Parts: sequence; structure tokens; C-alpha cells
Amino acid sequence: MKVFDLICDAGHRFEGWFASAEQYASQREALAVHCPLCESSEVRREPSAPRLNLGSEETASATGTTPQAALGGDNSSMVAAVFERLRRMVAETEDVGARFAEEARRIHYDETPARAIRGIASAQEQRALHDEGIETIRLPIPRALTETLQ
Repeated sequence: MKVFDLICDAGHRFEGWFASAEQYASQREALAVHCPLCESSEVRREPSAPRLNLGSEETASATGTTPQAALGGDNSSMVAAVFERLRRMVAETEDVGARFAEEARRIHYDETPARAIRGIASAQEQRALHDEGIETIRLPIPRALTETLQ
């Protein structure tokens, strides 16, 4: 497995793991390589020292190598902390998808047991919830935080 340092057009740094340089090039041409923060497919490879990943996930965890470490810059520890909190929030909430406004109302009006939920709501739905006294927060969560990374 080859590990490449990548950067998107918005300046987000991250790692990409590929079987070969040819596989990276093929996926990049097919616009299949996306930034985990903004999902941009405008990605380029950064110069880096060659590195092969020959260990398992446990090895990476034991050595402290995490995907967030590849974000680089002076704020990498802050970014890592934000990612960890978002991951925890995703793990501790129920994804109700497009039914978010409906479920938030049901919880607010005691029609269903109270629980932490997340989902999708339009700006209009969010305003209507606010007008009914139901407070929400809009968080743009990168898709990579809600899926298993491969």
C-alpha cells in the first residue's frame, strides 16, 4: 500500500492510500479521489518522502499515525480535536436523514422519547423549527466522518 500526501484546491491536506501510483492516477482522472473535509475532487499530490503502509490499523493506532495527522499545518491538533468531537457526535446520535424536522417536532411535542438526533433540514425547515421554539444547530459534517474509511 502506498501512502501519498494530497491537497485539495481549498488547501486541505490529507493522506491517500493506494495500491500503486497508477491506481492513484486512474482514480484521480475518474474524479474518485475526494477531500475528506470539503469533498472537492480537485486534488493533487504533494511532494513527500516515500512511505509504504505494511501494518494493520492496530499498528497505525499504536504508533499514533492517524488520518488527521496528515492535515498538517500549525492547527493540526485543533483539527484533530474537532474531528474527534464530530466523530463522537455522529456515534452518539441517531441519523434520521431527511425526516429531521419531523422527528425534531415529535421529540419537542413529547410524541416520541427524547433522544439525540441528526439529519438533513433545509434552511426553511430550520427557520420553521426555530419559530416553533425548537433549537437546532447546522453543522456541515464531512461525509468521511459518517462512513467507514477504506
